[in-house]
Amino acid sequence: MFMGEYQHTLDEKGRLTVPSKFREELGERFIITRGLDRCLFVYPAEEWNVLTQKLKSLPFTRADARAFTRMFFSGATECVLDKQGRVNIPALLRAHGMIDKECTLIGVSSRIEIWSTAMWEEYVGKSGDSFNEIAEKIVDFDL
Repeated sequence: MFMGEYQHTLDEKGRLTVPSKFREELGERFIITRGLDRCLFVYPAEEWNVLTQKLKSLPFTRADARAFTRMFFSGATECVLDKQGRVNIPALLRAHGMIDKECTLIGVSSRIEIWSTAMWEEYVGKSGDSFNEIAEKIVDFDL
């Protein structure tokens, strides 16, 4: 399971050092793709395969299903870490996430999200106030 929040910086070649706590669980090969809310989603190969099967079951006759799968899969790229634990994030994905230099990696159970630090701080600022309200609506057990 991925959890935690880490601040990192992209180098001049668009490479990002992946936190050591995430590296082992990611495995040798993993997928980075466009995420929701202007972040990037990072999936271990096994989780990617599970998600792919779920998305394949969407009815291709629905325009919204076609649009989502197009954007999700067209931005996907298979990645490997270099010997220093870095991954090269393609320019297309950096543009989607508005990631220039400073970024934040967060663990979200079965995936990692990569955010522009400015976008993450803005998101936390907006949603932090409603955290309790959201929990009341969606969580039906004691935390």
